[in-house]
Parts: sequence; structure tokens; C-alpha cells
Amino acid sequence: MNTFVRWLSAFTIQVSALAAMCYVAIAVETPTVPQQQITSRICSSNNKVEDMLPPPVGEQRNSPLSYLAQQGFTQNKDGSWACYISDPRKQGSYFTLFKVQQIDGKLIASSFLENGNLISGQDNRSLDLFMILISNYTKAQEGTRLSIHKYLESFISLVKQGKVPTSLRGYLFDQPSRGLVLYHALPQGQIKGTAITINISMS
Repeated sequence: MNTFVRWLSAFTIQVSALAAMCYVAIAVETPTVPQQQITSRICSSNNKVEDMLPPPVGEQRNSPLSYLAQQGFTQNKDGSWACYISDPRKQGSYFTLFKVQQIDGKLIASSFLENGNLISGQDNRSLDLFMILISNYTKAQEGTRLSIHKYLESFISLVKQGKVPTSLRGYLFDQPSRGLVLYHALPQGQIKGTAITINISMS
């Protein structure tokens, strides 16, 4: 997986109706919201990578995503926020696990997979990250957020099981914010890999 993954602004996302994901259960009986109190940082690793990372970007407080620093994310020069973890196969090497960026009025967050595989705990961390962003950047009410949580949890689980093919087709999970989730291959020219990405309109 490439450390410096080029972003997805060139993608044209084809919206699919929720009916295409009818196997995802979104009906709920109790309108309680899943707790967003994360007990451990989303971006955490047993191996330290701080010494291998580029120098931190100054003026992080001016970024509307600066709260991600509390979750272990690092701000890049292009304004994106990334979670880097060390590569256990190569000493002194690291790769990008998550990336969050605002592009043309959209909030885009990706969880990167290598050869279609999630590392241990990546499914739960991905869901935690996505739900924090959805809570902060959509107007979804409590019951709707619970439905979105279940929807994304099922989607990530199906990706993990190899049941979702890579595609530029986006699946709608929130109509007002035009929130989409997709599982896609990384752009050509990069090391082979895939990503689960959510795309939220901020306009």
C-alpha cells in the first residue's frame, strides 16, 4: 500500500439506490445512537512511527479537521489528515491506513486495504472514524445515525468477506448530505490496493 496515496477527486461516482443494498438491515426498533465515545484512539499502533514521519505541518488549529489529531492523525501539507502505521514486513517503513480530506465542498474519508485485506481491528476503527465524521458533518438525527451505523457496519463486513466487488458505484447512506460509501480500487500508477471511502457533501 502506497504511503502517499493520491486522492480521489478525479473519481466520478455513480449513485446507486438503497434498494441495491437491500441485504443491509436498516430498520430499527429502539432509536438509540451507538456511542461515539471511543475508548482507544482510532489511529493507534503498537509500533511507533513518529520518528519516520515528515515534520508536522504548522497551524493545525486553523484546520476544521484538527480534532483528528486527538485520534492520532497527522496533517499533511495538502491539508489532508492521515493515519500512518508501521509496516511489520519492512523495518523503518510505514503506510497509510486512513485519510480524510475536504475537496470541492465534499468531505472524503478512506480506509485503505492491501490486496483486499483489512488488518486486525481496521473494520471497527473504520466504522468509528466514519461515524465521527458523519456526526460532525451531517444533520442526521439519532435514529438515522443508528441506521447509518448499521448500514456501514454491514457494508464493511461484506467487504471483509470479499462479497463486494470493487467499483466506482457509490451507495447512498444519507440523502440530505448525499452521503455515499463505495469500495474501489486505487488509481492507476499506485501500488495495488483498494479502499472503503465515504463521500459527504458539505454544501
